[in-house]
Amino acid sequence: MTYRHNDDFQPGYRPLPPYPPEYYRPRRRVGKYIAMLVIVLALAGAWSGLWYYAAAVTADTIAGWRDREAKVGRIHSCGTQSIDGFPFRVEVRCDKAGLELRSNQPPLDIKTAGILIAAQIYQPTLLISEFTGPLTVGEAGRPPNIVANWELGQTSVRGTPKAPERVSIVLDSPTLDRMDAGAAQQMVKAKRIEIHGRMAEGSATDNPVIEIVLRLAAASLPAVHPLAVAPIDSDVTAVLRGMKDFSPKPWPLRFREMQAAGGRIDITQARIAQGETVAVGKGALSLNARGGLEGQILVTVAGLEPFLKTLGVEQIAPATPAVDKLVGALDRFAPGLGAAARQQAGAGIVAGIGLLGEKTILEGRQAVSLPLRFNDGAMSLGPIPIGRVAALF
Repeated sequence: MTYRHNDDFQPGYRPLPPYPPEYYRPRRRVGKYIAMLVIVLALAGAWSGLWYYAAAVTADTIAGWRDREAKVGRIHSCGTQSIDGFPFRVEVRCDKAGLELRSNQPPLDIKTAGILIAAQIYQPTLLISEFTGPLTVGEAGRPPNIVANWELGQTSVRGTPKAPERVSIVLDSPTLDRMDAGAAQQMVKAKRIEIHGRMAEGSATDNPVIEIVLRLAAASLPAVHPLAVAPIDSDVTAVLRGMKDFSPKPWPLRFREMQAAGGRIDITQARIAQGETVAVGKGALSLNARGGLEGQILVTVAGLEPFLKTLGVEQIAPATPAVDKLVGALDRFAPGLGAAARQQAGAGIVAGIGLLGEKTILEGRQAVSLPLRFNDGAMSLGPIPIGRVAALF
């Protein structure tokens, strides 16, 4: 093949300049792209390895908690279990979750539709769980007698089974019903319930001090006490002292060990509001040999009179033979007059209780400070009995 001389081209034609020398050198851009691809693949592989490692640690942690629970007769089970959540989380899904309380007499079965347990890959010992309701409780082989439900139910557990650090339970819009011949009887209803526990001092193996916080928002608890039928807001912090360790064991046994060691329950902060009544207090309680609470909490109450009316103090009068004889005589003279006299005596008691306490101010309102006493579990506010707390063991 021959080429014409440049003079053969038409006038005005300018040939293209030759390529620069760099054009003929080996290209480095391709090498850069290959290096970047290798780095990305290496990072992806390392991340995948980290995820699988975190998944294994999470699975072992969950198995450890189950083993810890099994030692005290609480047997956890799953219909099916799967692990997912790649690339940023580890998610363990348990469908048809169950809990068998063998330590209870009679043994109980607790069942829920499912549990989702999640952990971040950089923190596999912090487990956050979400529960799917409803939750049922009943004797094994029998229809459930308690049904619980909620809009959102979550728990978080920080630490390892051998060294637990913190546990939290949060329920939004929970309800708890007792089933009686197919009819539901409400036991608990609330806007929100929170329970938090943490290791405040010591460790799980050496003189642990446990702090427990209970928060209620618009909670009605008719099954707990008649006074708790009207909605209650509360924020109570208690510190348990006197435990030798926090090894797996039933709470009644733990409380018995606390009593034997001279332990106590410190109420470091308490605020309870119900209707027009607001009360705050702090104090210390101990346990007697029967598991009953002993001690005193100094309570400051604003709106004491509405609380006492709810309590029914106006219906209380001294039950002495002289008063009974007088009431009987008045009723014989005019039926109903004796009861009216006793009711007026109760009104005097309401006024007298306010005079017995120390006058003060609480949240900008007139208030009175009174001792809330516990005697073998029996509670009294000043001289007025208001209920009983069941023995703790």
